[in-house]
Amino acid sequence: MKKLITAFILFGSALTLNAQQEARLLRFPSVYGNQVAFTYAGDLYIVPASGGVARRITSHPGYEMFARFSHDGKSIAFTGQYDGNTEVFTIPATGGEPKRITYTPTLGRDDVADRMGPNNIVMGWTPDDKNVIYRGRGTSFNAFKGKLYLAPLNGDLSQELPFTVASWASYSADGSKLAMNRVFREFRTWKNYRGGMADDIWVVDPATGKAENITNNPAQDIYPMYYGDKIYFVSERDKTANIFVYDTKTKQTQKITTFKEFDVKFPSLGDKAIVFENGGYIYLHDLTNGQTKKLNIVIAEDLASGRSKQVNAADFIYSWDVSPDGKRGVFGARGDVFTVPAKTGVTRNLTQSSNAHDRNVGWSPDGKWISYISDRTGEDELYLQQQDGLQPAKQLTKGGGAYKFNPLWSPDSKSLLFSDRAQDLFTIDIASGTKTLVAHSDAGTLRSYTFGPDSKWIAFTVPGKAREFSVIKLYNTDTKKTITVTDAWYNSGAPQFSPDGKLLYFVSQRDFNPTYGNTEWNHVYTDMSRPYFARLSADSKSPFAEKNDEVAVKEEADTSTKKPGNSNKAAPAGKGVTVVVDEEGLADRIESLPASPGSYGGLVPVEDGVYYSSAGRSGAGVKFFSLTDLKETEIGSFGGYSITPDAKKIMFRSGNDFYIESLSKSKITPTNKIDLSGLKITVDLRAEWKQIYDESWRQMRDYFYDPNMHGLNWKGMHDKYAPLLPYVNHRDDLTYLIGELIGELNIGHAYVNSGDRPSINRIQMGMLGARFSRDKSGYYRIDSILSGESWNKTLVSPLRVAGVNVKAGEYIISINGTSMKSVNNLYEALTGKAGQLVEIEVSSSASAAGVRKLLVKPIADESALYYHEWVQQNIAKVTAASGGRIGYVHIPDMGPEGLNQFARYFYPQLDKEALIIDDRGNGEAMCRL
Repeated sequence: MKKLITAFILFGSALTLNAQQEARLLRFPSVYGNQVAFTYAGDLYIVPASGGVARRITSHPGYEMFARFSHDGKSIAFTGQYDGNTEVFTIPATGGEPKRITYTPTLGRDDVADRMGPNNIVMGWTPDDKNVIYRGRGTSFNAFKGKLYLAPLNGDLSQELPFTVASWASYSADGSKLAMNRVFREFRTWKNYRGGMADDIWVVDPATGKAENITNNPAQDIYPMYYGDKIYFVSERDKTANIFVYDTKTKQTQKITTFKEFDVKFPSLGDKAIVFENGGYIYLHDLTNGQTKKLNIVIAEDLASGRSKQVNAADFIYSWDVSPDGKRGVFGARGDVFTVPAKTGVTRNLTQSSNAHDRNVGWSPDGKWISYISDRTGEDELYLQQQDGLQPAKQLTKGGGAYKFNPLWSPDSKSLLFSDRAQDLFTIDIASGTKTLVAHSDAGTLRSYTFGPDSKWIAFTVPGKAREFSVIKLYNTDTKKTITVTDAWYNSGAPQFSPDGKLLYFVSQRDFNPTYGNTEWNHVYTDMSRPYFARLSADSKSPFAEKNDEVAVKEEADTSTKKPGNSNKAAPAGKGVTVVVDEEGLADRIESLPASPGSYGGLVPVEDGVYYSSAGRSGAGVKFFSLTDLKETEIGSFGGYSITPDAKKIMFRSGNDFYIESLSKSKITPTNKIDLSGLKITVDLRAEWKQIYDESWRQMRDYFYDPNMHGLNWKGMHDKYAPLLPYVNHRDDLTYLIGELIGELNIGHAYVNSGDRPSINRIQMGMLGARFSRDKSGYYRIDSILSGESWNKTLVSPLRVAGVNVKAGEYIISINGTSMKSVNNLYEALTGKAGQLVEIEVSSSASAAGVRKLLVKPIADESALYYHEWVQQNIAKVTAASGGRIGYVHIPDMGPEGLNQFARYFYPQLDKEALIIDDRGNGEAMCRL
């Protein structure tokens, strides 16, 4: 994965060796007085506000971010992962040991590189510095939504602020007002968004609940920062995100910064300045004189997170094949091509290319060549490599072009068949490199294709156009003629020739066995597929033709014409085979195999039957259908598989392991596991990150629905962000960089997922499905128990299961013998206890007297319980507001998004047009049910 041009090699090397070079990709800054804190490569640093050499103050493998100075400048609160969960910590501003002050549920989606963003993001401090304000998703039924909490510095239970949804927030100096956002989408790769999730800034009076929208602009307005009578914020109203200021006295808004190339990102307010990211640099805006300057910051560290490292490529296998004799397997893994012996021998890395993505491997039927796709030139091309790796690779294609897919060998090893994102299907001659267009599809990518046993006929699937289904076609490489096999009435695909060329097997959806929904009055069609075949020649006999038993008469052999060395054995598959296709009546020669309807794939025809994988009501697994006795046999439950041309060996995947076994027509037991220990390689991370960036750019170029790229100079966008690549020293920062790149396209639902990044051991918090408060006695009062459903084991609070008999108003005295008086937070005693039995002592009074001991099994995820509670609470509102009728419903305090989701929950059969949201601007909404 990985191409790095010389200029970047030199630049990257210079950056690594010269520690005094100015740094970039500095993120999430904060300022107080003459100190600026920020995140680089997942760690926190401190630097003078005038710039200079930064000092690292955290070193954990997890990601530390959103540092925020207290108002007295003595402490820094931040979001970190020290104890196996993303939590809020504090640390002295001079450095020291972090102190954890929150204990919250462990979320499944919780990462700085995820579009949801990380959990428990520190927003700042309350004006009295007694609490840290943060945004968390631990008590939300929706992973998109979060709430604001106050975390006391002693680490006790956080206080939830009274907002159903909330985002970036900032208190006024006296705490009487809170400027806040409601929507949270800054970690989504959207720029210049103007839809319903564009945020505004609201000023809320916590005492009265009164809220005022101070921006009311269709553009994104975020990151409010309350300073005196002014509220600073970031807006995209002029396309590039800049800082604006709103005067609460005059009600006027003024633009403060005038950046035109890069957006202002993640600003933070200090005692007399605002710091923010722009183009990977940190800028400081002085609130006393209105001046903005870039800080020259140097990272004088070993930058270990960006050094080359050894990885196990076996954890990153994305393509594989078996040699024709079954003695070796070939793997495309972590961007390199490996061959591995079935039993004993050496593992060969044929490409050794951190700077290229080598993929889609295939072994030629004659055993000589390994084919693969590589972007070592900067574009996708096809390559051949001798299987022993003794000669340099041979480049087959030139000129780049669209993203290429899965080269497939012809049986005579003289040609390859491949498709690309331009929706073309090609053959390429191995000897001459001549490329021939087989087909083009206007409807979609051609991803299913195969050679016939004579290497002259090709079968492929053509995606259906609007209101049509995919069809199978044949193409003759000699005559250039194309023949249609199936019609557009039924989806058909996955064609494969029988070894003698007489049959064309395929999968088609022709079974209609509807079930009737009990909640939505619709028919549901499942298990529609089964294997079929077409007899290509009108003279070929059906395997299912009626048979008549006759007596075999033994005749004496005529030895007069028999020559020495003659054999009655059939020729190997593909040799001497002539495929005959009679176009007339071809569709009438289609027959189905008597297999149960389900989901089918992986067809591999052999001389006397066909192997396939299936899933459906009759079960899942790999099976063999015999044309001799017309019976189906279970072969195994493994995943993908590859069968040698002579049908003697099979290579398959089972879990994370690969096996090469003798092919059987009965149950195959995985026995001969391939040793993948030789796939450990040293990866140049910087070269790999450069390749990933380039490939991401190419994939957007090749896959984007608009060939004009929304009018952008897409090459210019590549070059705009590429200078930041040498500063990447953490995989999540590469994800951020790619996200900024694709965000320029101004499109929703285009996201980036992080790959191999530093991992932490996630320690799941045990949750009790209840709300608690600290009593003055030191014990914890059970304020409420989430309702759930007692009959549903996945939707019941641990305190509501049979035999527990705990009630709201009672007290938790101890957990596993630890008194609640001796812990800072009840959940300290439940860290790592999800799914484990714990013993709790409960009392009806705030006293250790009269306790009863109970066994309880904490759960890891309470979101379903919160969702159930939310639905139950709002059923009454909906019923009252609608008068029990379907019509317009107006519900205070639910908000448009909540009402929309609620309506869809209860009325899923309604079309989108029936869900019309009217946001009244005051937290109320109306929905036409």
